[in-house]
Amino acid sequence: MTGRQTRQVVVGQAVLPVELTPDAVGLLRFGAVTRNAHRIHYDAEFARSEGLAGAVVMAQLHGCLFHRAAVEFAGVGGEVREVGWRNRAPAYVGDRLVVTGTVRSVDAVSGVVTLDLVERCGAGDVVCCRGRAVVVPG
Repeated sequence: MTGRQTRQVVVGQAVLPVELTPDAVGLLRFGAVTRNAHRIHYDAEFARSEGLAGAVVMAQLHGCLFHRAAVEFAGVGGEVREVGWRNRAPAYVGDRLVVTGTVRSVDAVSGVVTLDLVERCGAGDVVCCRGRAVVVPG
């Protein structure tokens, strides 16, 4: 590892879980600050009229949870270089969202670490997002 790397990181190492259970007020506020005013994110009746089970979590919030997992893995003095994800299934108000993952690769020369991340939601532990992050641990 480079001199910047202060801890041992190995392929297969776990990423500590990041959890959130969004509520209706939190989604409304998140939508306001991200300028996402689509009614499916805050109006459960409207969301149901659109064929959904209720108000749905917006994609940007999933991305924030993936970014938080990457930041926490990178640690103090670390750097997040990239975060990407794809939504696979909807998550709803009240669903417990949990992002976990593992180290996919470690570049011994640069210290760059690639993480495979997955977000599960709800009582059925449905995979609602998959993605990855590229970090340089501190």
